[in-house]
Amino acid sequence: MPVTGDWDLTITTPIGRIEPTVRITEEGGALSGIAWTEGAEPEELLDLEFDGARLTWRQRVRRPLRLNLRFELDVDGDELSGVSRAGRLPASTVRGRRTRS
Repeated sequence: MPVTGDWDLTITTPIGRIEPTVRITEEGGALSGIAWTEGAEPEELLDLEFDGARLTWRQRVRRPLRLNLRFELDVDGDELSGVSRAGRLPASTVRGRRTRS
């Protein structure tokens, strides 16, 4: 699948930059994934979907704040870009690069 592998993300938020790693795997046609930052427990990617060039998922985070995030990203080869939203907070810019397929 064109989105599987490890992705290094940079999320530019109102409180600073966050740089998680996302691992997306595929088994039997179904996608699953986790995301983590240095020193934190991995968080499961929920409702992970890839449609054409659009990758979306939901994710709960515990640090720096407890939030429920929604990612909407466009994939172009080994790069992705888009936004992450947390409720009524302003959207955060997301950029990423695949580091391992």
